[in-house]
Amino acid sequence: MKNRSSVRWSSFFVCQFLAALSIIYSQNYDPSKDTLRFTGEKHLRNIHQLTFGGDNAEAYWSFDSKQLIFQSRWQEINPQPCDQIFKMNIDGTPVENGKRYMLLSTGKGRTTCSYFLKDGRIIYASTHASGEKCPESKQFETGRYVWPIFKTYDIYIANADGSNPKLLIGGEGYDAEATVSPDMKYIVFTSTRSGDLDLWRYEIETGKLLQLTNTLGYDGGAFFSSDSKHIVWRASRPKGEEAEAYKKLLADGYIEPKELNIYMADIDGKNVKQVTHLAGANWAPFFHPDGKKILFSSNHHNLDKGGRTFDIFMINTNGTGLEQITNSGMFDAFPMFSYDGKKLAFSSNRRVDRTMSHDTNVFVADWIEQPEAADINFKAKK
Repeated sequence: MKNRSSVRWSSFFVCQFLAALSIIYSQNYDPSKDTLRFTGEKHLRNIHQLTFGGDNAEAYWSFDSKQLIFQSRWQEINPQPCDQIFKMNIDGTPVENGKRYMLLSTGKGRTTCSYFLKDGRIIYASTHASGEKCPESKQFETGRYVWPIFKTYDIYIANADGSNPKLLIGGEGYDAEATVSPDMKYIVFTSTRSGDLDLWRYEIETGKLLQLTNTLGYDGGAFFSSDSKHIVWRASRPKGEEAEAYKKLLADGYIEPKELNIYMADIDGKNVKQVTHLAGANWAPFFHPDGKKILFSSNHHNLDKGGRTFDIFMINTNGTGLEQITNSGMFDAFPMFSYDGKKLAFSSNRRVDRTMSHDTNVFVADWIEQPEAADINFKAKK
């Protein structure tokens, strides 16, 4: 009984201490200095901009929550006209090369979808083996906005500084969009090796492959839950004439990302469940640290205005409780929680002066799970 009582008192004091820290943190918060925060963004505080021009996106955390790996077409750091992979410290201090941003990919070809392993090594998809130049692509196909699916993409693994890149997952067709499970057992990626764009699982220890999806349509951008028991991803499910158009476009090396919804399943591909049933493009999903909610980007709320605005939303895994997280009126996407659950990285067109911009930059914010008065009543300066 004495031990149990001690445990109860210890828990009580811990809770009191954390509550006191929360009060101090709230009292020290100065809304006037949160110049990149928009009205209505009650879960985000202390938003900091980490890149400053061009296109920078898909910024994903290191396991120690101190660095981000990202792809960039910002000319100041990447003279190549297509994406290359970089990393940076979130506090803005120099990395190993003495600079704020460090090139990790080869500087050749086109790269995408990079990710950290727990030991600091990295993985990313690249076309450099097929040529040093950027592979040609078009943004529109017969008037439709499209994404290129380069058959020359393979997945590489390299040291923390980008040295010694080696082919990890390759073969005929598209292999990209790889992410790593927190328990370091698996990599999930998207591939056309089945003839369609499906999710596949790679076992890190053995190299064994398992096909996770087999329904016609694009399955991609998958991430693991923090307990490594589930995956979440974006998918299209075209039918009838749309299915025939999808297959023809894919044969030409493109997809049209206009109708996407969020799905989740067990890590073996079983118990598939459609989480969102929304119009438009719903994509870039990531699990909340509690595993019961999902963040994702969507334009479903402004399709009547052309669907050009993307915001980050949060939804319960059972499809209820849809909540808007960002409110910039521009582009907000690619949310990822730090492994300690304290911060959210995302990409956005937002600016301090609130002017419209085509630059996409990387931002980091403190995540406020339980918004307080300072968050609920926050009003952005115009």
